[in-house]
Amino acid sequence: MALSTQRASTSRTSAEWAPPPHWKHDVFFSFRGEDTRSGFLSHLYHELQHGQAIKTFKDDHDLEIGATISPELLTAIEQSHLAIIVLSPNYASSTWCLDELSKILECMQDTKRILPIFYHVDPSDVRNQRGSFAEAFTKHEEKFRVVNWRRATLRKVANLFGWDSKHEEFSGDVEMVKRWRAALTKIANISGWDSKNYPSEAELIKHIVKCVFRKVDPPFMLSGSLDKLVGIDSALEQLHLHLALKDNDVRFIGIWGMGGLGKTTLAKLVFERISHHFELSWFLSNVREVSGKQGGLVNLQRQILSPILKENVAYVRNEEAGTFFIQNRLWNKKVLLVLDDVGQPNQLEKLVGNKKWFGVGSRIVITTRDERLLVVHGIEKVYKVIVLKADKALELFCRHAFKKDQPKEGFQELSRHFLNYAKGLPLALKTLGRALYGRDQDAWKSVLHNLNKIPDPDIFDSLKVSYDGLKEMEKKIFLHVACLYRGMDKERVIQVLDCILDISSHILIDILIEKSLLTIEKGHFHTNIVEMHDLIQEMARRIVHEESPKPGKRSLLWHHSDISHVFMNNTGTEAIEGIVLALPKLEEVPWNCTEAFNKMHGLRLLHFDNVVFSSGPKILPNSLRIIQWSWYPSKSLPSTFKPHVLSRLVMRGSKLVRLWDGAKDFPKLKYMNLSYSDKLTSIPDFTRMPNLEELNLEGCKKLGKFHSSIAVHKKLKVLRLSLCEGMDSLEHFTLRGYLKLTKIPEFGEHMQYLKEIYLCGTAVREVPSSIEHSVVSLFINNWEILLSLPDAICNLKSLRHLIGNGCSKVDELPRVMEYLESLEFSGSGMRGPLVAMKNLKILDLSGSVAPLNRLGSLTRLYLIDCNIGEGAIPYDIGWLSSLEELDLSGNNFVSLPSSIRFLSELRSLRLWRCKRLEQLPDLPSSKYVFVDVNDCTSLKRLSDPSKLSEGANVYDFRFSCFNCFRLVEEEGWINNRIFAMIMRFSAEVPHDRIIWPGSEIPDWFHNQSVGDSIIVELPLPPQTSSDWVGIALCVVFEDSEHLKRLGYILFQILCPWERYVVNFAVGDLRSQHLLVFYLPRNYRRLRNASSSYQLSFEGFYLSKEYLGKKLKTSSIIKKCGARLVYKRDLEEFSRILKIPMPAVYGYDDTCSQSYDDTEYQLIVKVVALMRKTSVIHKVSNL
Repeated sequence: MALSTQRASTSRTSAEWAPPPHWKHDVFFSFRGEDTRSGFLSHLYHELQHGQAIKTFKDDHDLEIGATISPELLTAIEQSHLAIIVLSPNYASSTWCLDELSKILECMQDTKRILPIFYHVDPSDVRNQRGSFAEAFTKHEEKFRVVNWRRATLRKVANLFGWDSKHEEFSGDVEMVKRWRAALTKIANISGWDSKNYPSEAELIKHIVKCVFRKVDPPFMLSGSLDKLVGIDSALEQLHLHLALKDNDVRFIGIWGMGGLGKTTLAKLVFERISHHFELSWFLSNVREVSGKQGGLVNLQRQILSPILKENVAYVRNEEAGTFFIQNRLWNKKVLLVLDDVGQPNQLEKLVGNKKWFGVGSRIVITTRDERLLVVHGIEKVYKVIVLKADKALELFCRHAFKKDQPKEGFQELSRHFLNYAKGLPLALKTLGRALYGRDQDAWKSVLHNLNKIPDPDIFDSLKVSYDGLKEMEKKIFLHVACLYRGMDKERVIQVLDCILDISSHILIDILIEKSLLTIEKGHFHTNIVEMHDLIQEMARRIVHEESPKPGKRSLLWHHSDISHVFMNNTGTEAIEGIVLALPKLEEVPWNCTEAFNKMHGLRLLHFDNVVFSSGPKILPNSLRIIQWSWYPSKSLPSTFKPHVLSRLVMRGSKLVRLWDGAKDFPKLKYMNLSYSDKLTSIPDFTRMPNLEELNLEGCKKLGKFHSSIAVHKKLKVLRLSLCEGMDSLEHFTLRGYLKLTKIPEFGEHMQYLKEIYLCGTAVREVPSSIEHSVVSLFINNWEILLSLPDAICNLKSLRHLIGNGCSKVDELPRVMEYLESLEFSGSGMRGPLVAMKNLKILDLSGSVAPLNRLGSLTRLYLIDCNIGEGAIPYDIGWLSSLEELDLSGNNFVSLPSSIRFLSELRSLRLWRCKRLEQLPDLPSSKYVFVDVNDCTSLKRLSDPSKLSEGANVYDFRFSCFNCFRLVEEEGWINNRIFAMIMRFSAEVPHDRIIWPGSEIPDWFHNQSVGDSIIVELPLPPQTSSDWVGIALCVVFEDSEHLKRLGYILFQILCPWERYVVNFAVGDLRSQHLLVFYLPRNYRRLRNASSSYQLSFEGFYLSKEYLGKKLKTSSIIKKCGARLVYKRDLEEFSRILKIPMPAVYGYDDTCSQSYDDTEYQLIVKVVALMRKTSVIHKVSNL
């Protein structure tokens, strides 16, 4: 969410959520003129109307002479906020006053709006109609008896003359008297003022005016301000659900998010809209700031208690007293209390305690930047405020920069730069917009140029509040992440921070996330990427810059120019803790690093990637924890370097010949990577690295000598090189890319933890026969000169996975391998039979074909690019009863065996790039089957509808058909597939979509638009009165293949409101395609959506270098289509497709008030009859 500048109309918000009404009159007076008009009432009226500017309605003042009083008075009562009833001795003698009183009680159900004054009368006399009130009612009743006698006489006379008279005795008069009596009893039970309790009328008037002013004086009304609110709808809808005003429980609701998002504005709007539903309400602003001052919490407690304790609030002298009074004076009152910007747990403890402090129906709303505060206080209802979406951000910015919704001509591109800088943060958008208003383009360009150099203080100071509230180590962690590690995987960031700061940083990262300074975003391959708002990062970097005007005296260096300044001028100091410079491509720098590190005694982290120096350092600081320096220029590390605290050493592609001479102590070193250091000739003595766990020496082509100490290492777990005896703890062994290595040593019996062996791309001709102990997985990929596998492999009782992809000369397996569960030999010459592999579950022989005898346990079979022609697939493939996944992509058959329908467990059938395939066979009868026919350019038909009566699976499967151009030529195919998808997804949770070639939205989608968004008109509330069941959506999109040359490899279509992502490889689609999917009616975003609901789509390209970075583009999405789906549509689909009508998922027939067939037919007949008799025409005229 975020707050912005356009107020939305939410047609579905309930009455209790609506903003308070705008009253025409503040106060309506009901009084008996002869008792009070000239004295008490005139003084009270003058003080309210003129002294306090409270608009007051008094009948002898506001009614025009000659006007019909009754209707006008009734309207005035309805349009008044409060009613003051002056109950004087002769009040009940006036039927006019009694009618007014009845109407007031009828209109003002909320009795807090009614203020009775007992003026020279006893409240008990009013309640029981005694004294003057009894006399008045005696007269009223006598008068009504006389009137009724006269009416009875007239009726008899009329009957004598035969006139049609239906006059009855007015029993209504009796009822009227009862209503008056009840009104007086009710008004006497409402708390008010008794004149005898005050020493003078002046004192009485003073108290009345004070009370009225407090009730009618509203807080600043956001909804009435000129500055409209934009993007607020969804936030209010979610908070409405959290608040649940109709429930009588006590609720605490949190509003959480980073600074500048508009949490306060949102809380004020909520307060404005619902405060009139509560006995007492408070909005406490700036709780963090006020509490930080001397006596601040006590002052806040007094604010809460002031309306209750009044002048006794002075007894609240300390926090303990305030806590005592709050929990003992509010426990029986329905209150609304908003605490804005809470920063510490004790602020909640002292101000709102727990639910028992407040009466039923109370609501406590808390805004904060720190999610942890809410968690610790047990607050479960939390609304997270997020940044504005692009369209709302543009509107907010333009409201302030141009005083309209769109940029002025010539300012569009400049506006885009400012929007990119603000990244949807409302504070930044408003601040920048105001600063730019009325200025010319040159001024705009000047401001834009200075943004990163001179940050706006309003934005910077607001964001820095969160930083200032951190503890010292939290500040250090935050600055390291913001300046050096944004965009990295969370676990990797934690490892690095643990190493360089010598702490456990996991909990501190979590704290920064809770405090809205960091976020975690899902990356590819299930990674958790550490992210933050751009302005949060800029704030952090500005804090580091302000440490010193000289780069050499700052704690962290990451900017190219700052690092260049330090190295060129040799100005480094002990203040520097970290240097990171990772360039996207190789760059030679003219920096002299020979003496650059001499004074950097506090340096803990040194990271150079793709930075090429002409010479290496003579000195490296002994304080270094991590050295990551690709293309390191020297032949060895400096001889003076004492790496006693070094934990991680990475020097890929270095010029190292050796690390050092002799033995050095590396007591904390855990990871060493010298891969592709092609000049490295020897590895060091490992006896001084007792904690080394991973060693990578891949691609070190000249490495020919291994120190014998590696054989006795006890903690090494991953070794990417050849193996010697003595490493008892080794679990993983890799040998890759050693083209000159012809033999590897035997594996000793003591290697009891060895689970995985990788022997890839070497000159070794035979696999060691001694690997028969604990090895579970053996990888021998791309071993092109390997002729055969040794028989000893058959003795590996623990071997479950054998992977030999690319072993082109291996044509058969040795003897029986009955324990094997997974066999992958794609690209091999495998032709021999697979004997007695009764446990084999996964088989990949892509590029070759072997007989598939007696493989009854097989669950996955991959025969990709095997040049399988027509008729080459045996019919008995259908007897693989356990098969779940079958991949026959890239082959040359025209059809498939019909026995495939017997594969009852089949879930996936992939036929990608089978360019001669013309038709699918009958598929297994399972709705879980997925069929991939992408790039099957000859495919004419997915299934034969004529076989539906034979029980064939015609529609009940999922599929993907990119670039299947002939498939969509079949007339009616597209609509039928759309109908079938909707039928399937209307009966279950939608989880899929269909995509096929096309550039036009099908006509069935009657609501169509050009561009990346569409507005759907939902049925007006109540939804239950309509039988609609969901929304079908269609999008036309295309690929931009030229971006492939720029390094982009994937593109996505994203639905932000659902996080629904469709991924494609750049260049795969050869034309425009259509995406169709379905949202059920009970989809969470539709339940409380406004009648005009906008659905938007976004396109992104992902780069090869870093998949976490996205290029957003609007060019992908061309058109959108939508259609509401009704139950009658499903019935029509059922008739067209000849398949049963499904039970609709998420649709409650008991609440829908939909009609059954009989009722529907009846309605049709009635409407037809009405048309014939012109009834409809007459009714419409009425």
